[in-house]
Amino acid sequence: MNAVAAAIDPELAAANALLRERGLVALNPAAAPLGDARAALARISAFLNEGSVPLDEESDLRIPVSGPASGRDILCRLYRPDGIARPPLLVYAHGGSFALGDLDGWDGALRALVRQSGIAILHVDYRLAPEHRFPAAFDDIVAAIRHVTHSGEALGIDPQRLAVGGDSAGANLALGAALALRDAGASPLRFLLLHYGAYSTDGDSPSWRRFGSGAYVLSRAQLDWVWSTYLSHPGQKTDWRVAPLLAPLAGLPPAHLAIGTLDPLLDDNERLAAGLAAAGVPCRLVRYDGLVHGYIRYGRLVGSVGRAIADSAAALRMALGD
Repeated sequence: MNAVAAAIDPELAAANALLRERGLVALNPAAAPLGDARAALARISAFLNEGSVPLDEESDLRIPVSGPASGRDILCRLYRPDGIARPPLLVYAHGGSFALGDLDGWDGALRALVRQSGIAILHVDYRLAPEHRFPAAFDDIVAAIRHVTHSGEALGIDPQRLAVGGDSAGANLALGAALALRDAGASPLRFLLLHYGAYSTDGDSPSWRRFGSGAYVLSRAQLDWVWSTYLSHPGQKTDWRVAPLLAPLAGLPPAHLAIGTLDPLLDDNERLAAGLAAAGVPCRLVRYDGLVHGYIRYGRLVGSVGRAIADSAAALRMALGD
């Protein structure tokens, strides 16, 4: 067994071996056609979601967009906890390098989070790059939060108890949306739930140099592809909506951050936690030994991922519960 395999959580290593046995192999979108990479991710997600039982109340809905981009709507999936009439709500953005992922792929993880927290989740099917480049995805998450703020009662949720969250690219979008709403004044958000987000465009941090070979899912070449696919031009890398660590962090709601210890984005998450603390924002950063980037969908196969979801559920209950 090589040093990389020895460092990875044994259950995660076994899960990845099982995927390979089933012929379910993720394709690097920096090297394969994007349509093929999207299809491969969907097949892997379908396997990881096997056995996930739908909640009694799950529904797809379309949120109308107002303002300059009016005339279109955003597809979302609403998961409601069983037996709770007017629950709090987490608006959620999935990962996928801003270019991959869909509503179906995160069903298992989000159902588990709803069941364990008693919090409803609105999963946003934001527009993907390169068909829709920055700031399309960012705008969609902001629009979704604003909609539930004003129309939450019609959705049967409590608009006074809102959070935003996501994983990977989705965590980037969630944090950026929270900053935008703070700057607009009277943010409705009470909590942030952020798993292994990219909060800067820095691919030369110590954690990127240590874990960015591709052996731990992400590579520095893939990072270059992400930004070239998501952004219209390199100058946008200095926009705080792309790199939220460039923005002042004071005035944000309390945050729960989670990341694996083998993730190239570890330093980004450490920097965010330190910045929030320095700005007086309550924050907890939880590091999960032996986990790599993108773990959130592996809950049925990997015990430490189940613990990460349980920790997130507990944080949501504490922040948004009665």
